[in-house]
Amino acid sequence: MRRSAAAPRLPFLVRRGNSVAIVLYRIDDRLIHGQVVVGWGQPLDIGFIVLIDDEVASSEWEQELYRMGVPPEMEVHFLSIADAETQLARYRADAQRGILLTGDIESMRRLVDAGGVSSVNLGGIHHRAGRTQRLRYIFLSSDEENALRELAGAALLIIRNQPV
Repeated sequence: MRRSAAAPRLPFLVRRGNSVAIVLYRIDDRLIHGQVVVGWGQPLDIGFIVLIDDEVASSEWEQELYRMGVPPEMEVHFLSIADAETQLARYRADAQRGILLTGDIESMRRLVDAGGVSSVNLGGIHHRAGRTQRLRYIFLSSDEENALRELAGAALLIIRNQPV
């Protein structure tokens, strides 16, 4: 259920004229899950999620699974990384608040390089072979660590589990 009260004013809420841009750019390898929908979506009063992932963008079955994880009034848009680089302006100009999710650092780096992303929320990047734990919920390979350093040079990284 969407909240009727105004969403809290957060430092990363970006306004474009009278419309509201994407309010959260997040890397989280779980993509859409409860923490994103309830923990971030409700306090930010979002109306849509843009999920950027090549595999999910090409799989109707996976898209349907992710749609089941959001309330019916919340839209979910699925884009490949190549499509996202060219279509992001459409979502940034939407009158509703939105969240953009990628499941990996490289995809977000490409979007930052394409322009318009000044801050990135680093969510869960979980254990996998070849990764070393850096924080309780962040495990990185040496290549991912280097990519994250590159990303940090181009955008402010925010490591926060929930909005304040």
